Amino acid sequence: MVGTIEGTTTVGIAAVEAGVVALGKRLRRCFRRANAHRHALAYVRGLLSSVERKNGWQLAEQAGYAAPRSIQRVLDRSVWDGEAARDELGAYVVETLGAPDGVLVVDETGFLKKGTKSCGVARQYSGTAGRIENC
Repeated sequence: MVGTIEGTTTVGIAAVEAGVVALGKRLRRCFRRANAHRHALAYVRGLLSSVERKNGWQLAEQAGYAAPRSIQRVLDRSVWDGEAARDELGAYVVETLGAPDGVLVVDETGFLKKGTKSCGVARQYSGTAGRIENC
C-alpha cells in the first residue's frame, strides 16, 4: 500500500495490504472483467489510504493513474455483481470479526466534511462536533 498512515507500523500496513489482497481474491468472481476488479481494488486501497480527500482525482493519483476515469468507471459503468459482492463482504466481516455475542456498530457521521459532493454527505447531527454539520 502506498503512503503512510500516522501511528501505523510497516507491519500494520503490510497486514492491511494482505487483507485487501485476500478480500480481492474472494471478490474476483463478482467482476466480469479483470480490469474492473483491479480498479475496484485500487479504489479500496485509496479509501484505506492516508489521502486527505477521497475524491476520484486523489484516489486515482494514489493508485498511480494519470486520470480518475478508470476508478470512476468501476462505480458507474463496469459490470459487476453488487449483490454477490455485498454477500461476500458480509461473510468476510462475520469470519473476521464475528463472535456469538458480538455487535458491530459503524458510525461515520463523526467525520466532518468541508464540501457537499462526497457520497452520503449531508447536514446532520454530529456527536463529534456536538451540532448539525456536514458529515
